[in-house]
Amino acid sequence: MPPDWLAPSELRIGLGCMRLSTDADRDLEQAVVTITAAVDAGITVFDTARAYGRDATELGHNERLLATALRRSGAAQTARIITKGGMARTGGAWVPDGRAKAIRADCEGSLAALDGLPIDTYLLHAPDPRTPWATSVRALARLHADGLVARVGVSNVNRHQLDEALALAPISAVQVALSVVDDAALRGGLVARCAELGIALIAHSPLGGPRRAASLARREALAQVAARHSAEPAEVALAWLLTLSPTVVAIPGARRPETARSTARAAALTLTDADQQVLRPAPRARPAGAGRPADRSPDADVVMVMGIPGAGKTRLASGYITRGYERLNRDERGGSLREIADTLDERLAAGARRIVLDNTYLTRAARSHVIETATRHGLQVRCVWLHTPLAQAQVNLVQRLVALHGSLPTPEELRAMARNTEGVMAPTSQMRTLRELEPPALDEGFAAIEEVRFQRADADRPGRAGVLVAASALDHPGWKAAVAQADPPAPHLLFDWRPDGTPADLDEAMARLAGAVSGQVSRAVCPHGGGPPRCWCRPPLPGLAVAFAAAHELDLARSAVIGSGPAHRTLANALGARHIGVVA
Repeated sequence: MPPDWLAPSELRIGLGCMRLSTDADRDLEQAVVTITAAVDAGITVFDTARAYGRDATELGHNERLLATALRRSGAAQTARIITKGGMARTGGAWVPDGRAKAIRADCEGSLAALDGLPIDTYLLHAPDPRTPWATSVRALARLHADGLVARVGVSNVNRHQLDEALALAPISAVQVALSVVDDAALRGGLVARCAELGIALIAHSPLGGPRRAASLARREALAQVAARHSAEPAEVALAWLLTLSPTVVAIPGARRPETARSTARAAALTLTDADQQVLRPAPRARPAGAGRPADRSPDADVVMVMGIPGAGKTRLASGYITRGYERLNRDERGGSLREIADTLDERLAAGARRIVLDNTYLTRAARSHVIETATRHGLQVRCVWLHTPLAQAQVNLVQRLVALHGSLPTPEELRAMARNTEGVMAPTSQMRTLRELEPPALDEGFAAIEEVRFQRADADRPGRAGVLVAASALDHPGWKAAVAQADPPAPHLLFDWRPDGTPADLDEAMARLAGAVSGQVSRAVCPHGGGPPRCWCRPPLPGLAVAFAAAHELDLARSAVIGSGPAHRTLANALGARHIGVVA
C-alpha cells in the first residue's frame, strides 16, 4: 500500500521542480510546459520550496511558477503540493533557519506565493544546528494544528531525528536523498522505519543528482535491465526505488516535457525478482585469506571509537595503539569512511588481529560499512562512544587549529585549511555534526557499546592562571571589585565582539583596565559580522581565549572570566574557568 495520503490510483513518482527556478539558464515558459506534461502523464505530486530561486530576492519564485503552471494545466485542485520552509538564502547560500518564527513566516509566505492553492504536505527543509530540534518540530506541529497545512514532515534527517520528531508532531512524510548511488537512508534504517510506520519516504535526487544522473547509462546492471524492458536506464533506476518499500515516493527533477513523460513511465515499469536481484548492491566477496570465526585468534578485536569532531578520539585511540592495535584514521589516511572500511577489509584479510578505527561515525549508515566488513571476517565490532559536550569539543578543536596554524585562523584561512586538512571546520559545521549524531545501538550489530564521558587530562593544562575580561564588563560600576577577585599579577586579556572593528577600538578600555591591575594587559576583538558564525573568535566561542592561552602558556582551568552576561558564563564553563560576574 502507498502512504495513507496517496490514493492507490496515484503514481508513486512525482516531479521535483527545484531546477526550474534555480538553474542559471532557466526557461520559464519551458518550465510551464514541462509541468503541464507531467500533469498530462498522470503525475499528481509536485515538490517545491520557498527557498527555490536564485537568491534571497526570489523567495517563493518556484511556488509561484508551480501555481501558474497547475492553473494553466487544469490541475490546481487535484495536485498534491509538497513545499518546504526553514531555509534562508543569505548571500545566495543555503542556510537552515529552524526558529519557530522563521518557519511560521515561511509557511505564510508559501501560502501567499501559491495564491490559494492548498499545501498538502509542509516539510522542514533541514535541521538547523543553531536551533533546538524540538523547537523546530513543535513549530511544524503548530502549523498543522492551526490548519495552515494538511500534513507536516521533515527533510534531510536520519532515523534518530525522525524518532525525536515523531514524539512532537504528526509526521506524515520524510524527504531524503535515495538512489542507486546513495543508499544511506537504507543503511541507516530510515526506509525501514518509514515502512514500519506508514510514513511516506520522499526520495529526492532519485537519480543521484544532476552530476551523477548522466552516468546511469554506463552502469552495466541498469543497462541490462533497461534493455530487457525496452526502457531508459533512468526509468529502471526510478522503478527500482519503488520496490524498496511501498511508502517510497520518488521525485526526480525534469526541465523538459519528454523527461517528465519518461518519469511517469517509470511508475508503470514492473521489475521482476531477477531484475531486483541484479540491481541490488551486491555484498562484497569475502577476501582471500579471511578466516572463519573458529579460525580467528581469540584476542582478535575490532574497536570503533566514535564521537563528534573535537571529542577527544585521538587521545582515546592512542591507548589502544600502545596496546598493539593498528589504527585506521581518516585524518591520517584521507579518503572517505567507506574507503576506511575497504582498508579494514584488506587488513583483516592480511591477518591483522586487532584494529581500532577512530573517526566521527555519526550515523548508523556510516557505521554500517565497518560492521558489515568485520562480519564478513567472522568478527564483531565493539563501539566506544566518546560522549563529549559540544562546548568542550569546541575548545579541543580550536586548540588543534591554533597548534596547526600557529594562531587563530581568520574565516578565509579557516576555509582554505578545511579544504586541505581533515578535521578542520567552521563552528556551524561542528554544530551540524552534533545534530546529525545518532547514538549507537546494539541492534546495529555491535557486540558491545561503551559510553565514555570526556575528562580533560592534566597534560592539557601546561601553565599559569590568566584573567579574561569582557569589554562590556567595564561598563558596570562593579568591574573593579570583580577584577580584584582574580589574580592581579596574571596576564589579562580584554576581549569583545565588534563587527568591522579593530583592537584599537579597545584602547581606552584597555588603559582603564591596565590602571587597575598589576599584570600585563592585551586586547583582542572579533571583527566578524552576525549570522551563523564563520569564525571561532566570536564570544562565547572559545577562539580568543584559547589563542591567548597558547600565546602566554596559560592553564585555562586555573583562569577566570570576568563578564557581564550569560554568554560570558557560557564561555567560562566551556573553558573550565572560574566565572566572575560584575555587579551593577
